[in-house]
Amino acid sequence: MRLFVTGIGTEVGKTIIAAILTEALEADYWKPIQAGDLHHSDTDRVKALITNNRSIFYKEAFCLQEPMSPHAAAEKDGINVHISNIRAPKTNNHLIIEGAGGLMVPLNYEDCIIDLILQLNCEVVLVSRNYLGSINHTLLSIEALKKRGILIKGIIFNGAKNKDTEKVILKMANVSLLGRVREEKGFDPIVIRKYATQFKESL
Repeated sequence: MRLFVTGIGTEVGKTIIAAILTEALEADYWKPIQAGDLHHSDTDRVKALITNNRSIFYKEAFCLQEPMSPHAAAEKDGINVHISNIRAPKTNNHLIIEGAGGLMVPLNYEDCIIDLILQLNCEVVLVSRNYLGSINHTLLSIEALKKRGILIKGIIFNGAKNKDTEKVILKMANVSLLGRVREEKGFDPIVIRKYATQFKESL
């Protein structure tokens, strides 16, 4: 199984969700593009939260210096990001792939994250977080995925629960609910393992 973790926007908790899924499946992990935080990357963060001995962490295809949209960060670094140059690592294990920002984040002046998902032939796990406008952002993301024929494994709600928001999203989008991650004081390997156990059955 190859799952691409994407969000309805930035700062919705993709890295934490990716860590939970990696632990739940004892999967390998790969972030194709890291923009900024190269000394403490998302790969480093996930690795620090995983306790199983099976997961392998693969090197990014592109490491960009600035914490910006990949297309802009690549320009600053004098790098051309082409999705044709991004190939998923070969593994016999499950693979969790973490995106950058939301689906329409540009990688260059032609391709966005959603185009990379299509090329990599992944199922998507969509991370949603409640805020004013999140219903619109979630439903637009799901519509974009369905329009391109990309399979959606399900949605994960991260953060404070909003029953009415979640109900209308699930009813209108007709996607599976994989689980919910509550507001936590912090995320350490123990907390990640707790959620991994909960999520394992839905995967």
